[in-house]
Amino acid sequence: MQVSIPHKYSQVEAVTRVKKVLNESRSKLASHLTDVEEKWEGNMLHFAFTAQKQHISGTLDVKDKVFDLYAKLPLTLRLFEGRIEAMIQEQAGQMLG
Repeated sequence: MQVSIPHKYSQVEAVTRVKKVLNESRSKLASHLTDVEEKWEGNMLHFAFTAQKQHISGTLDVKDKVFDLYAKLPLTLRLFEGRIEAMIQEQAGQMLG
């Protein structure tokens, strides 16, 4: 799944905002996610986690004015890819807007 999410920030400000949101969300999501991995390489976040026995991994490339998200979804979740994309767009707008 690939999603581009527009934003209004510079790359540096956007990375800072993403890191802040991740730190704030970590404790809320801890009971729902296992095997959480998070690694930053410059402005690229590599992530992986397991939710409800479904392993998801991918990258978030933070650029000026846009986030490019690539996530590898298990087959069972690919059926809901459109709905997942819409939820990601909505949540990103609320959290990072």
